[in-house]
Amino acid sequence: MNFPLPNFLPALPEIFLLTMACVVLLVDLFLTDRSRGATYILAMASLLGVCVLIALSFSHSRILTFSDTFVRDPMADALKMGIMIAAMVSFLYAKDYLREHGMFKGEFYILGLFGVLGMMILVSAHNFLTVYLGLELLSLCMYAMVAMQRDSAIASEAAMKYFVLGAIASGMLLYGMSILYGVTGTLDLGLINERLPNVQDKILLSFGMVFLIVGIAFKLGAVPFHMWVPDVYEGAPTAVTLYLAAAPKLAAFAMLMRLLVDGMASLHGQWQDILILLAVASMAIGNIIAIAQANLKRLLAYSAISHVGYLLLGVLTGTTEGYAASMFYALTYVLMTLGAFGMIMLMSRQGFEADRLEDFKGLNERSPWFAFIMMILMFSMAGVPPFLGFWAKLSVLQALVQSTGLLWLAITAVVFSIIGAFYYLRVIKMMYFDKAEDSSALIASNDMRVVLSANGLLVLGLGLYPGLLLAFCLATIVSP
Repeated sequence: MNFPLPNFLPALPEIFLLTMACVVLLVDLFLTDRSRGATYILAMASLLGVCVLIALSFSHSRILTFSDTFVRDPMADALKMGIMIAAMVSFLYAKDYLREHGMFKGEFYILGLFGVLGMMILVSAHNFLTVYLGLELLSLCMYAMVAMQRDSAIASEAAMKYFVLGAIASGMLLYGMSILYGVTGTLDLGLINERLPNVQDKILLSFGMVFLIVGIAFKLGAVPFHMWVPDVYEGAPTAVTLYLAAAPKLAAFAMLMRLLVDGMASLHGQWQDILILLAVASMAIGNIIAIAQANLKRLLAYSAISHVGYLLLGVLTGTTEGYAASMFYALTYVLMTLGAFGMIMLMSRQGFEADRLEDFKGLNERSPWFAFIMMILMFSMAGVPPFLGFWAKLSVLQALVQSTGLLWLAITAVVFSIIGAFYYLRVIKMMYFDKAEDSSALIASNDMRVVLSANGLLVLGLGLYPGLLLAFCLATIVSP
């Protein structure tokens, strides 16, 4: 038998990252705690190298390789670039926090690199096996990262809950995949989409689709599969929470697009109804329960659940504009989340987690500049113009209005957005109108101060010129 040699060039960024992750793993074995900074530098260099490779060979067409199990297209390259930037910012923000809390170890960066590799595989998946491979590589890394703080009972509990629920969700996803394989006779997403209209057993087909969506909803953290999100966000060390709250959301959006749009576009009428239920429930539960939270990490967890609801709104329209709007929303959410958790880590110090709302009281007295940055982030998350979050919500609402029969859903989204503004404005009120309980100065490295400032200003700057990012998202969706 002649085995055709696959084209390795489309997967060059993944191959480079895998090689560098193994190199970092080996180098870290010979480092002492004092020289652990070399692991951080190598990890950042690895991510930067992947960025360079993607930028130099940015795909303008759709390329399939490895027996059509791996796809590289403009959307994949754009999301991978976003994942790289989010991971680099996460590593940078985490550096001081890990040192202060005695967790500055190579395992964080090594698991982080392998997790990023899983995200990249997931983004380029064109086969059920590739989807599952990328998803499990990412999930296993995140389970271990959540449990890194071994002396913390709450972190161990969160990791166990995350692992058990994640295993159940993976089982449901696999069951859905096996049903769809049984009725179509293929694992290839493109062939599945072609064969679905000819499937005779519609009931079995519906069962497979539902189980598949359940697995996707868990990874996104959509209601009613959200029960792990608040506990994991609160229980995990803040550096880990930032990592799993930001970049993996782009990978989950890619999985949603690959499975539903690439694999089951012909069943749009059926999965649209399910996504409507998930979106409305996520916006309702996320925004309402967040009002009662006193812990900022739990508040951001329920905020993430509500944002997933808005992200689903664009995808369920089934239009190119809707897909681009959801991608725009996902990138915007990641940018805002990086800044919000970066602020928590900026204010944390040894023996103290600044994860309660009261910890932000009087921040304007302690640091007017970073109070201003946090205000930008909160206004953006609330959807207040002219910040970037407003344009992200407006873009998905426009996609809904332009779709037939979905005007009521756009009105519902606006109502829940107004409800959600309350808990974001409460943080701003505490920063500017309450008296500070802690008057100590904020201690952080210069690189973190610079990047966190740039993060907040980017949310403001892109909000003033949102057309650039939205046009880029639309171009990556329609290019193939």
